[in-house]
Amino acid sequence: MKTPETIYHHLIDSFTRQEVCFALYRLPWTDEPILVMQEEGSPILLNSLEELNQRKGFLLSPFQLTHTRPAILIRPDIVAHDWEEIKQALQEWTTRHPASMNPIQSFPKEKEEVDTTLQPSEKEEKEQYTETFSRFILPLKEKLFRKLVLSRSSVQPLHEAFSPLTTFIQACNNYPRMMISLCHTPSTGTWIGSTPEIILSGHEEEWHTVALAGTMPMQGEVMPTDWSKKNKEEQAFVGEYIRKTVKRFGSKLTEKGPYTARAGQLVHLKTDFHFCLKDTNHLGNVLQELHPTPAVCGLPKEEAYRFILQTEPHDRLFYSGIIGWMDPQGDTTLYVNLRCMHVEGNTATLYAGGGILPDSTADSEWEETQQKMNTMRNILSI
Repeated sequence: MKTPETIYHHLIDSFTRQEVCFALYRLPWTDEPILVMQEEGSPILLNSLEELNQRKGFLLSPFQLTHTRPAILIRPDIVAHDWEEIKQALQEWTTRHPASMNPIQSFPKEKEEVDTTLQPSEKEEKEQYTETFSRFILPLKEKLFRKLVLSRSSVQPLHEAFSPLTTFIQACNNYPRMMISLCHTPSTGTWIGSTPEIILSGHEEEWHTVALAGTMPMQGEVMPTDWSKKNKEEQAFVGEYIRKTVKRFGSKLTEKGPYTARAGQLVHLKTDFHFCLKDTNHLGNVLQELHPTPAVCGLPKEEAYRFILQTEPHDRLFYSGIIGWMDPQGDTTLYVNLRCMHVEGNTATLYAGGGILPDSTADSEWEETQQKMNTMRNILSI
């Protein structure tokens, strides 16, 4: 993907330091950036996914919706495709908001000192992860759960020349198979992600979702296909749940998979579910039942969800929530917000997780989260 002219590059970066609500995203196997932006004001706040029914806009929804952390929907006052159209839209927007151009004069901002002594070392992070893993594995071995998903976060300092838009473009260039996003609102802060997992996409009566679970690293440029029993079981649990959920809302269900699908330097087991949905006015109800899928939560769903909220030592925020474009009367492309990071000042908090089954080990699951975090780390190091 090419880079826009410097002035617009700086302008988009400056939006992440202003009271501007916008999202820039690129769908898999395309080279077209799409900008969704509000003219002004706060985004629409939603306390439940059902409130999305008949609404249109760019969605960023947390793993756990609460009154203090609602889902946000960026109103599509401006929607522009490809850099030339985005450039024209930004030109028109800046004539209406001339003060927005001021931050460009001081770009890049002065670097603040990052106190790395307050950030845990990798050894300390792994010790905490191992301790939490032990609290997850016990109820699994006692058969209280069929599966649990344990996630973790890691804070990384950003280099002085860090640019949100440059990071977005690098992700687009490096990960053609994934949905790439750069999203900012004053209430959520700035999120950058590269996710392979659709939660709901489609238009009119034709709809699609996936079961995505199981993880292995690429072997150079060769995709491994020798899946372990643990990975196959994990994927089967997710597929079973999605199959039952889709049947409640849709008809004419067809499946493809499971098959090996690449996502960056990782591969996953994937099953595609295609179905007919005659009433698109209640997409929020479908999302309410799908989210969180066992791929980011566990089974039984409600019990696993409560256990995660009580046991994980960090707040997932918008990691493993929902992100993407929603239009009940047009095209909808919503994804699970994976392989993502939250940018705050001169640091980025990276998130990753993995499915835990009774025969899982702390070392192998830690390594899986490392590989998943490398999706964003590798972009930051460029």
